[in-house]
Amino acid sequence: MTPALAGAVAGLGVAMPMGAMSVLLIQEAMSAPRTATAAAAGIAVVDLGYAAVATALGPWAAAAVSPVEAWVRLASATVLLAIAAHGLRGLRGPERAPGPGRAQDPGQAPGPGRVFVRYAGLTAVNPTTALYFAALTTAQGAALRDGPAGAAFLAGVGAASLLWQQGLVVLGSVAGRRIPGAARVWTFRLGYGLVAAYALKIALPLPLQG
Repeated sequence: MTPALAGAVAGLGVAMPMGAMSVLLIQEAMSAPRTATAAAAGIAVVDLGYAAVATALGPWAAAAVSPVEAWVRLASATVLLAIAAHGLRGLRGPERAPGPGRAQDPGQAPGPGRVFVRYAGLTAVNPTTALYFAALTTAQGAALRDGPAGAAFLAGVGAASLLWQQGLVVLGSVAGRRIPGAARVWTFRLGYGLVAAYALKIALPLPLQG
């Protein structure tokens, strides 16, 4: 397997499993398709950044993250639970359905830059991504320490992650146009419920449980 292909497989491996970020990205695309591309880019950039750090540092990256992994997971879960609670409070009925069918105040809607930073930050606080790439690059050994090979691996990671995230944006934007407002409210409630469930899964076991 060439380094670029290995990177693409690795990028898809971390991007394809449906987690909290995938759910939030689809909901972002349903309610704000124009800024959802920035959200997808933010997730992909963090995936690429973690892959770059892991490629450069190898096993040292895993050694640095592992001791505090449980605490970082707890912090990440707390943030996701807060997002889910805030989103559920904002859904009061069909008239509150977020999406292209509801008029929004352009002055209050966050711009692409803020959306990019928000999704990049949410992705960055998930230590699983860092450990995933650290394990992969450690298994590859010195092969990825070579400049061209490492660059090809990272290009594959970035391209695969970005393409997958943008695919979710397309899926969400199409769904947002076709799902009526009343039904969209329930899809968002289900989505935020899934985010809360993912948050609890991430948090356990608690750090104090050893």
